[in-house]
Amino acid sequence: MRFRLPLAILGVLFTATRHSIAAESAPSSARPNIVFVITDDQRWDSLSLNGHPVLQTPNIDRIGKEGMAFNNFFVATPLCSPSRASFLTGRYPRKHMVINNDKLGLDVISHTLMTFPRRLREVGYETAFIGKWHMGWDDSRRPGFDNWISFKGQGIYVDGVINHNGDRRQLTGYMTDFINQWSVEFIEQPHDQPFCLYVSHKAVHGPFLPAPRHDQLYADFDFELPAVGSADLAGKPAMHREVNWSPMYTLDGIAPEPGEPHRGRDRSPAGIVRDQLRCLASVDEGVGQIYAALERMGELDNTIFIFTSDNGFLMGEHGKVNTKRWAYEENLRVPLLVRYPPLVKPGTVSDKLVVNVDIAPTLLDLTGVPSVIDMHGRSFKPMLQDPNVGIRDDFLAEYFLEKVTPRVPTWQAIRSERWKLIQYETDDDTNSPHRFDELYDLQSDPGETRNLIADSAHATELKSLRSRLTQLIKDAQ
Repeated sequence: MRFRLPLAILGVLFTATRHSIAAESAPSSARPNIVFVITDDQRWDSLSLNGHPVLQTPNIDRIGKEGMAFNNFFVATPLCSPSRASFLTGRYPRKHMVINNDKLGLDVISHTLMTFPRRLREVGYETAFIGKWHMGWDDSRRPGFDNWISFKGQGIYVDGVINHNGDRRQLTGYMTDFINQWSVEFIEQPHDQPFCLYVSHKAVHGPFLPAPRHDQLYADFDFELPAVGSADLAGKPAMHREVNWSPMYTLDGIAPEPGEPHRGRDRSPAGIVRDQLRCLASVDEGVGQIYAALERMGELDNTIFIFTSDNGFLMGEHGKVNTKRWAYEENLRVPLLVRYPPLVKPGTVSDKLVVNVDIAPTLLDLTGVPSVIDMHGRSFKPMLQDPNVGIRDDFLAEYFLEKVTPRVPTWQAIRSERWKLIQYETDDDTNSPHRFDELYDLQSDPGETRNLIADSAHATELKSLRSRLTQLIKDAQ
């Protein structure tokens, strides 16, 4: 004879169980809140704090001026979906399996991820995700978030459709402004427990549509493409090789996402750069609004406030415009600013290597919450106390071939303080392994313009780097 409890009683028992688990390890009032703000396709130098010649980002800069600015923060993969998964999980793509943007099933995979907000919720944090998820087309709530506002895939800047805790509705207005508004509203709600707010912007991703009020910003900025030498181009045979490509509608196993209309915007390099900066103006306004909300609620100094981006962007370097995916500094290096007065002295700057897989273990460390999964990243909490302390000598960067962008082959790279080795996997080097590989001495050639892979003077260093890269790949399984 089977015994079944009524659904209402089951619900009560489930709720009581969750509350008892949270109470068992509930955060004390001393545990900090977290506000994590991430943009899309924002290079390290796209901040006035980091030396941009015309861009003004006073609110974002304030995080670094009142906290720590990281000059050597990198992403493990210069692509939206895998990079965002690495931020959330502390794992490399080959482990969390969100390996690119176009693989079918990414939405299913992303429902299984053990993210740092999910772990924080298990110990009593109130969690919210607002903005671009972009791991699959599905916009439904992922595990670990009490509050969920997102949209399908890449989303759009103008008049988007959102999923707000299961309720889909049509918006009229500018997406960045909505994300800013919802973030402020969440902060200003009553909170019985510490909160973790994950603010994920679509900006400054293409098609670079600014808010109307910013339409004429930086109109006088005369952007010029950087000069590219013949040795630079010749040293990158993988980038400039011939590739056979089929239209997207003939490819199986992918989910190509149509782009938002450009609305007649200037698509020249100068026009693209100006519109990127204009899009960032709305993000900066939002950071200022979040600052003000935290101050009104008396929570500013009890909040770990982080600003970063999911990857960088090539704008003319190495002969490529309006693209990413390659293993070069402009794509891998992004801003990281951290404000947390209990640990970080205002105006601190760190030049040590940090990677996006280090974010999740650091936030769990700062909140005193043990991880329930193995992470590839390392906590940089010691660096927040002393910027001269390093946590790593090198890191693994990797990219996996996407059918919609066949020009960029699968690659793995090791980046140390001085050296970068890039190893490619292509169909056209099977009889000559490593013929597309690249080696750069970043100390003498920070622009990565001279490929030293065939220079016998660096044979010993090359051998050591190949061995270390093999070990990093093994460790990332």
